[in-house]
Amino acid sequence: MQKSFSDLEYAAKKKLTRRDVFLAKIDSVTPWSQLHALIEPFYPKVVGAGRPPIGLARMLRMYVVQQCFGLSDEGIEDAVYDSQAIRGFVGIDLSREQAPDATTLLKFRRLLEKNELTRKIFETINGHLAAQGLMMREGTIVDATLIAAPPSTKNKDKKRDPEMHQTKKGNDWHFGLKAHIGVDAKSGLVHTVVATAANVADVTQAHALLHGDEVAVLGDAGYQGVEKREENLETKVTWHVAMKRTKRKALPANKLGRMTEKLEHLKASVRAKVEHPFHVVKNLFRHRKARYRGLKKNTAQLFTLFGFANLILAGRQFTVSETRTPS
Repeated sequence: MQKSFSDLEYAAKKKLTRRDVFLAKIDSVTPWSQLHALIEPFYPKVVGAGRPPIGLARMLRMYVVQQCFGLSDEGIEDAVYDSQAIRGFVGIDLSREQAPDATTLLKFRRLLEKNELTRKIFETINGHLAAQGLMMREGTIVDATLIAAPPSTKNKDKKRDPEMHQTKKGNDWHFGLKAHIGVDAKSGLVHTVVATAANVADVTQAHALLHGDEVAVLGDAGYQGVEKREENLETKVTWHVAMKRTKRKALPANKLGRMTEKLEHLKASVRAKVEHPFHVVKNLFRHRKARYRGLKKNTAQLFTLFGFANLILAGRQFTVSETRTPS
């Protein structure tokens, strides 16, 4: 396709923005052909003389940009018109065509949700990474993070989302959901995602975060007593759970105390890997607040977010400064 004058002018610029670099790297690490093959059987086809649907590749790229930049349906439509970098990534030439509108993207997102394709996108990405030897499967780190939900009752039902709940963390109360993840202890990549209401205790979901091939599982102090829970009695793994802070502070100043402290420090250094995917999702992708009502839609989004977070983390050439989205 012949490029417009604005495309040629943009391509000739000497400085690449952080957005240019970010999108180029997303483009290079994403297994596009596998994702197209996954979604294509569910994508609408032309029937008779009807209007042909927008190309799958274009809609998928628009959806990916939306998730990686933390944009609403209307926000990504505006961004396509505002940003040459995003237009180039999606494959839109405004001199010849209009960008897909927010309603079209909404329908695409609902297609993914209805057919549970975001879970399959997550699994396809992980299969792609496993084929490169990045998933070692011998150890898992479990953890959870809170995702806030709008507490407002200014909606049609005059109620807060009934599937979200509040919980207390420290001295503060938080309303929303909780994203629980199981992370490969070697690579730091997420292999399992579970979403619950915010008031569900981390320890109750530990069993759901295991893939079954682990020999060891690490967790913070919130998982104390996990090995005694009924659902974990048959689990053939060794649990390495952090000591509670009060108990750790009370360790004796002798050889045994120093050895125990050293062991706790070692466990903490391994567990630190679980914070990396949380950083990508909450800070780089700006997903700090639930965008939809209900756990089902938000869970579907979390699969996409953590799938692409894995691609970010697996791209060893990526750095935090390069991938941070511009204001």
